[in-house]
Amino acid sequence: MAVFGLLAAALGVVGLVSPDALLALMGFDPIPGGGRADGDHTLVFLTASSMAALNMGVYYILAALADWKAFFRWTVPFRLLTCAVFTLAVVTGRAPSGFLGVGLWEGLGALVTWAALRHEDRARTKAVA
Repeated sequence: MAVFGLLAAALGVVGLVSPDALLALMGFDPIPGGGRADGDHTLVFLTASSMAALNMGVYYILAALADWKAFFRWTVPFRLLTCAVFTLAVVTGRAPSGFLGVGLWEGLGALVTWAALRHEDRARTKAVA
């Protein structure tokens, strides 16, 4: 959880400080300087999503520090949903193939979180028995 939080927060900061670097990381071709058309809200969207990533990263870090198991459990279905949405966006042509990495990261994160929670539950059950 803490690693995911750190990565999310770091990418949020990258998006706030250098939107073109984040666009390139996601597989988009950045548009230099003033080359954006009127009505192009890409940078507004990047600012909003980067701030959300920074906030979520901090939430994950704080949840990890507090060992907040309920939060960890809640993340599993929502990260699987995020995986499905980003993967479908690539498959249907709404997003470039670089977005597939986001979907896979979310899916893998959900599975690892689920496996860790299951392992801890089993270990606790054995300790009690």
